[in-house]
Amino acid sequence: MRWTIAAFGKLKESYWQQAAAEYLKRLQPYRAVSVVELPDERVDAGREEQAMQREAERALALVKPETYLVALSERGEQPDSPDLSARLTALDRGEHREVLFLIGGACGLAPGVLARANWRLGLSCMTMPHQLARVVLLEQLYRAERIRKGEPYHK
Repeated sequence: MRWTIAAFGKLKESYWQQAAAEYLKRLQPYRAVSVVELPDERVDAGREEQAMQREAERALALVKPETYLVALSERGEQPDSPDLSARLTALDRGEHREVLFLIGGACGLAPGVLARANWRLGLSCMTMPHQLARVVLLEQLYRAERIRKGEPYHK
């Protein structure tokens, strides 16, 4: 099964780029993971809904019928690392050919995207910048793969 991380905005600072690249490199022996950077919308005061809707259209264009959509949301389910590993292992046995992890932009994800999601995953109940969310997600995916393979990981 292929994993894709779609994120609004670019990792502009070198420290985010380096951290993301390191976890992508660590994931490669386990499975192919690709990252798609979607252009984020400029958010003018009072026009947050319109920006979220335009981003939603771009995000949903990536979702095919065989895609299992995981929407990252601070209000999503917050499994521990072993539970995340078990959930992803179960997805490997399912009918979906791709898991798409979607990280929203500055305003988050539109209600229509959250409604389409097969799973809402929370990394924390606290809001975090999308750059940090991408690095945390990559690290947790790497950790989940190590757990799945029975390899040691820091508890």
